[in-house]
Amino acid sequence: MRILLYVVVCAGLYAGIATAAQDNANAFRYKWRDSQGHIYFSDSLSSEAIQNGYDVVNSQGVVVKHIDRALTPDERIAARKVADQRAADELAAQNRQREDMQMLNAYPDEASFTSAKTAEVETFEQAARTTRLNLQSQEKTLAELLSRGADLERAKQPLPPYLSDRITEQRNTVATLRTTLQRQQQAKDAARTKADAQLQHYRELRAAQKPGG
Repeated sequence: MRILLYVVVCAGLYAGIATAAQDNANAFRYKWRDSQGHIYFSDSLSSEAIQNGYDVVNSQGVVVKHIDRALTPDERIAARKVADQRAADELAAQNRQREDMQMLNAYPDEASFTSAKTAEVETFEQAARTTRLNLQSQEKTLAELLSRGADLERAKQPLPPYLSDRITEQRNTVATLRTTLQRQQQAKDAARTKADAQLQHYRELRAAQKPGG
């Protein structure tokens, strides 16, 4: 009977010790170093741990997660900018991939692609051609008005106000058309450059689709 009681008591003591040891092990949930490099364990976080960064450890003291130190306001702003830029880059990459697939589906071969892009450039050329013809007509009218003014000047006659106003108006019209034509020519050149780049990209995409590409 005494032996049995002794065994029961020992078992109870062992269980209590094991439970206490387990509780102590579970209490050490955080691990960090201070500014001098000293290591600390605790079941709660100090301001120093949050400031310097810390590890989350299991009951065996093995690190299961690392938490970086708290960022300064400037660092948080910089980190947000980096994250926003990364998200923007990923979105742009997804959009490019979608546009590439749409282009490949819309143009089954290079001939159809080239024909479509040539038509786009021709649209700009047609607009410039119309402006060019209009400009030539307006320049002719301006030349006629200036000739009339020169005739009056040679005849030593004053330039009538209506003719002076008409010449000024016509000069403004010609200047506006010249600016428009220059802008249209630049747009046409940009469209041609873009079409050439798109054609090269189209060829690269088609080559990548081929076996071994």
